[in-house]
Amino acid sequence: MGTELVPVGQYQAHRRLWRRLVQTARLCCGIPDYDNYVRHVLDKHPDRTPMDYKTFFRERQQARFGGGNGFRCC
Repeated sequence: MGTELVPVGQYQAHRRLWRRLVQTARLCCGIPDYDNYVRHVLDKHPDRTPMDYKTFFRERQQARFGGGNGFRCC
């Protein structure tokens, strides 16, 4: 086994794939994706401040398990 370096483009592709796999696994288990939420709020709702992770997670748990009012922003 050599000490060859992985080309940067290949490394970035593997990293993107890994992030997608982790995101998919989390969504399958019902764990919300905070990074996508923050990106969405900053892109689509610049007048709002994103919730911190703890508040976001609590709100997602409430929406999933207890008492959804059926509202979705987008």
